[in-house]
Parts: sequence; C-alpha cells; structure tokens
Amino acid sequence: MNDKFYTLPEEKQLRIINAAMEVFGKNEYKKASTDLIAVKAGISKGLLFYYFHNKKELYLYVYNYLMEIMKAQVADHHFLEITDFFELLKYAGTGKVKILEKNPYIMEFAMRAFYSEQEAVSDALKTMNTEQEEIMYQMYFGNIDTEKFQSGIEPFKIFKMLRWMGDGYIHDIQMSGKTFDIETMLEEFNSWMDMMKKLVYKKEYQDDSTNST
Repeated sequence: MNDKFYTLPEEKQLRIINAAMEVFGKNEYKKASTDLIAVKAGISKGLLFYYFHNKKELYLYVYNYLMEIMKAQVADHHFLEITDFFELLKYAGTGKVKILEKNPYIMEFAMRAFYSEQEAVSDALKTMNTEQEEIMYQMYFGNIDTEKFQSGIEPFKIFKMLRWMGDGYIHDIQMSGKTFDIETMLEEFNSWMDMMKKLVYKKEYQDDSTNST
C-alpha cells in the first residue's frame, strides 16, 4: 500500500476503513464494490486505489487493522495482570464492546473474513487466522494460573470451544435475520463461561469469590 495513507487525518483513515468494513462485511469479496467503498468513504475511486493498489490489498489491510486494534485495545496493562482464565476472557469481551462502538461494521466483516471460502483472499486469510490464533493465545494467556484447571484439561482447547460457541451464536443471528446486539451476546458468552468453569476448574476454584486476578 501507499504510505501516504498514514499521513491522512485519523478521522479520514477511519472513514475509509469503516466504509471498506461495511461493504466487505455485507458482501462476498468478489461482489463487494470498490466504487461503493469510495462513495461511502467520501473519496474518489482513483484516490482509493492511490492509497491501496488493488481490492485485495485493501481487504488484507483492513483485516490486519482488525487484528492490530484487537491486540492494542483488548490487551491493555490490566489485561496482562489478570491470571484467571475466565476473568481474562470476560475482560476481553468488555474490551471488544468498546472496539465495536468505534468500528460499527467490524463484527460483520470479521465473521465473513473468518469463514471466507473460495475467494481471492481466502487462502491468505486462512493462513493468517491459523497463525494468529495460536500467537495471540500465547501472548495473552501465557500468564494464566493453570493450576485451577482439573487434571488433563487443556486451556487452549477450552478457549477454542468458547470461540466456536461465539461463532455459532453469531451465525444463528445472521441466518435468522435478527439484529445483532453485542451486549446481549456478551451476557450469553459470560453465562457460557460460568457453566464451562464448573466443568473444567477444580472444585475449590469454581466459586467466583475464590478467584483472584
């Protein structure tokens, strides 16, 4: 991409990013219109391609942006001080709500990108997703207190199970045509974690009052 993009005011950068997230989030990659992205961003198509040489470059930039803001805004200093696995996930969930407030189309884009199949960007996304999941888990969950887990339980597998549950919840909302509400999902996610804690933690750590961060 053209480094001139970074010289733009933050407000204009976000306008372009949010426009791309909205159009890519609502459409398959091949059907997503760069003309529409430019219109929603309030710039010409020529200027859009001045900053990003082609559609794929724009898409992958926006996806990388998504990953970076997750890292920066979710994993703050307090996050890295929490040692309880489930408290860490709850704190991350609250952080994601704040991200969504700043980037209204991030959820639709993220879900479509994650499940991208047979698109020009699919192979690149699958590689990035696989690599990033394990890297981010080690980065953010490397300090958790594994002694709280019952013998034979692997925290990373629990993390993946909860992610799959979240993905399934979002997929059901999308299929039903209902309006997605992040606060409602966060309540559901927290209830799933409370149930999961009873299944995988040692008995003495199942009571919230015994958890420390």
